[in-house]
Amino acid sequence: MHHHDHPEVVKRLRRAEGHLRTVIAMIEEGHPCLDLAQQMQAIGNAIANAKKALIHDHITHCIEQSLRSPGPKRRAALKEFEAIAKYL
Repeated sequence: MHHHDHPEVVKRLRRAEGHLRTVIAMIEEGHPCLDLAQQMQAIGNAIANAKKALIHDHITHCIEQSLRSPGPKRRAALKEFEAIAKYL
């Protein structure tokens, strides 16, 4: 299923990918470890934020819609919410 915010998530991940390529080049060029660690932290944060955006979008659009349905679909949505929430 295509979500509303998926293009934004892809944009964030592409930005992180470019940043990662830059850090790899920095390593190969022998930049100081402190600079590398700081840049790697920034990449990790960017990926974590992309993940959060993806999960929040899924909760808002898929799970919320399923919770409005009666019976088994609703129970399945609650199980799915429990499963995806561990990644937040």
